[in-house]
Amino acid sequence: MPQIRVLQVLTSMNRGGAETMIMNYYRNIDRTQVQFDFLLHRSEEGAFDKEILAMGGKIFHMPPIHPKNYFAYKKKLKAFFAAHKEYNIVHSHLNALSFMVLSAARENGVDTRIAHSHIAIESISISDFFDKNSENKTLVKDLIFSRLKHKVAKQATHFFACGIKAGNWLFGKKNNSRYKVVNNAIDTSKFKHSEIESQAFRETEGLVGKKIIGHIGRFDNQKNHLFLIDIFSELSKLNDDVVLCLVGQGDLEPKIKEKVASLSLNDKVLFLGVRSDIPKIINAFDLFLFPSFYEGLPLTLIEAQTAGIPIMASDTISREVEVTDLITFLSLEKTAEEWAKITDEALTNPKRDTIAEIKKSGYDIVENARELQDFYLNVN
Repeated sequence: MPQIRVLQVLTSMNRGGAETMIMNYYRNIDRTQVQFDFLLHRSEEGAFDKEILAMGGKIFHMPPIHPKNYFAYKKKLKAFFAAHKEYNIVHSHLNALSFMVLSAARENGVDTRIAHSHIAIESISISDFFDKNSENKTLVKDLIFSRLKHKVAKQATHFFACGIKAGNWLFGKKNNSRYKVVNNAIDTSKFKHSEIESQAFRETEGLVGKKIIGHIGRFDNQKNHLFLIDIFSELSKLNDDVVLCLVGQGDLEPKIKEKVASLSLNDKVLFLGVRSDIPKIINAFDLFLFPSFYEGLPLTLIEAQTAGIPIMASDTISREVEVTDLITFLSLEKTAEEWAKITDEALTNPKRDTIAEIKKSGYDIVENARELQDFYLNVN
């Protein structure tokens, strides 16, 4: 059988959840049979670009999607698909905005058009725009997503989701028999707890003897960093040995740094930026703190459970992610002091080996990659 090429459509190939997920699959498929190419919406080089090219993938660029350039963008999309008839499978990870790419693909005769949901946005009211703790830019984006999502089903031939909550959000509860859950699977061997790697990270960062609270995620409103800092501030009053490691980047990073400084926490909070050594970092965490406003099915929580560390997460996150007993779900209605108290108690919980549980729950990449590969090969 000749090799087929699948066009994966994303914003960029940096180290976000959807991007990391698709790279996990890309590394584990048989690339003599299925090859991934990427249509991206940022011109700057992403963290995974070099690896994609090294594995034989191609990278194409579109301008960022914005209301001001909608018609120019749509014209460029149509021109792209008219010029690239080699793609008969387009797999879009743009959530509600997938309808734009898939519409252009449909008009150019692409038979298999996959819409993949990676988020489940909570309902948004106009009052949210006046919340002093909100970022209007992010809320506008979320509101647009919520208003446009009904367009996706008209353009897609197949529906994928990282979990049931994400699938119900984009495709509707009535259509839950139409979409396929594609697990945010990982290479479990990379995340199995290693005391050697944990100590190496601690020594490098000068954190030997400290209790490390960790968070991985881009700095935007969805991840609720402002509340996370409030929680850590209260926790540091209960436990002088704690430090907070924040992995990621984003528009809100300067604002978060300002808050850290205003609370005199500069010596206790490390901004680690975008990192390629996530397994080593997670191995060093003593607890994962994750008070997001909403998520689909966060890959980082699967990784943290594989590393065997306790997790404090907001109860807005789908319970599908609870594949071990390591997660405690807390309401965002609770105060920072209440979160801190429960977090401090959880710091006494020992790390443990969860590899067998993760594999049994269906999150090991090997089998999942084989299933996705078979789908691509047999869909036409």
